[in-house]
Amino acid sequence: MTQGHQSLLLLSNSTAPGRAYLEHARDAILQALDGRRSIVFVPFALADHDGYTDTVRRALEPLGITVRGAHEGTPRDIVADAEAVFVGGGNTFRLVKAIHELDLISVVRTRVSEGMPYIGSSAGTNVATPSLRTTNDMPIVQPPSFETFGLVPFQINPHYLDPDPASTHQGETREERLTQFLEENDVPVLAMREGTWLRVSNSSMRLDGVAAGGRVFCRASEPVEVASGADVSWLAERVASFDVGR
Repeated sequence: MTQGHQSLLLLSNSTAPGRAYLEHARDAILQALDGRRSIVFVPFALADHDGYTDTVRRALEPLGITVRGAHEGTPRDIVADAEAVFVGGGNTFRLVKAIHELDLISVVRTRVSEGMPYIGSSAGTNVATPSLRTTNDMPIVQPPSFETFGLVPFQINPHYLDPDPASTHQGETREERLTQFLEENDVPVLAMREGTWLRVSNSSMRLDGVAAGGRVFCRASEPVEVASGADVSWLAERVASFDVGR
């Protein structure tokens, strides 16, 4: 989709160590909302929709933001009328199954193109990309498609963990998994460490948050470190190609 009038805040995580839910990102959330005082929360990445929505209410209502769950009525209609949308974390496969079954993809794309702010965290950040393929989650359900909102034209890997040379774990590192993804697909991946987020405002894209920053993975090249505060708008200039093979 075009990048003309977007306002996106894509968080790597919703809870930072020693801090309350969303506390580390309060200022960024208020900036992304730009004066809007109501938000629709999309809770479908977790099973307990009411409890999850209550958690978001407790975090945002002290900031003067009214929260309504997308499940508290017809989700498509509620999202269509929203001032802003927040898609929460949890299991990305479960979330993608829901957004397909509830016919939310086209309405979210349309509303975001009209300037509605979109906030995502973890799984909610995954679905802002073209595909769920760079999620860290177990496929606990089978969605009809891997297609997601495609609000940015590249992939994101939230909760990125660097390889630990001292680890005795014999499984693949996150770096190895993303390298395998790029053996089959030609799409940049922004790997965001904990406490970071991507802020998209119109055509500007900036990695922000804690000083940890992130890494960018591209096909047939070494990963590149990206500092917090860096402009990453260049990621949108690449043409994404899936299933191109080796």
